[in-house]
Amino acid sequence: MELRKKVCVLEDDDDIREIISFLLESEHYEVFSYPTVKDFTNGVTTITPDIFILDIMLPDGNGIDVCKGIKSNDSYAAIPVIMMSANYTENDVQNNCKPEDFIRKPFDIGDFVDRVALQLRH
Repeated sequence: MELRKKVCVLEDDDDIREIISFLLESEHYEVFSYPTVKDFTNGVTTITPDIFILDIMLPDGNGIDVCKGIKSNDSYAAIPVIMMSANYTENDVQNNCKPEDFIRKPFDIGDFVDRVALQLRH
């Protein structure tokens, strides 16, 4: 049996986090979701995800800083990162950390799923 791809989601909005988890689980991914940077930092040490999906504006930090941390960590640097934001532009994000993709909120559900799948194939 093929191991399911592990998706690590950092999103503080409960509704968006639930929607993302539901969408990805319906695509047979194993989803680990966290509402805060602290929870994410504690939780990610126990898994090796295949992709990170990070919101930017968080109650206890910033997804761009989390992205920089991932990209500078040898254990995680090769894992794709998708950033999401309603308030930042792709340029804002690309100038600060180098995610593989950027999704503007609100997002199209089909497009979201396709873009996650695309990153997981690379």
